[in-house]
Amino acid sequence: MFGGRIGTQELILILGVALLVFGPQKLPEIGKAVGKGLREFKKATTEFQESITAEEPPAAAAKAEPVEPAAKDEVVENDEDVENDADNNKEE
Repeated sequence: MFGGRIGTQELILILGVALLVFGPQKLPEIGKAVGKGLREFKKATTEFQESITAEEPPAAAAKAEPVEPAAKDEVVENDEDVENDADNNKEE
């Protein structure tokens, strides 16, 4: 309906409906409550992000231990031995 964005006309329509529903005396109180709620939400998300970054050590600071190369596997020169072993395992 709004295409993902609220334009000026839509905002005026929403404010007009809110004015009719809540009246001119309640509208400022509702605006303050909504603003306070948004401020608290932003503060909580900022604190949450800061707590995550404070707990996470930087990847560059962690020292990696050198890894020894893995042992090389035996090279099978003749596939017949492998096939014979597979056939023998089936018979057992």
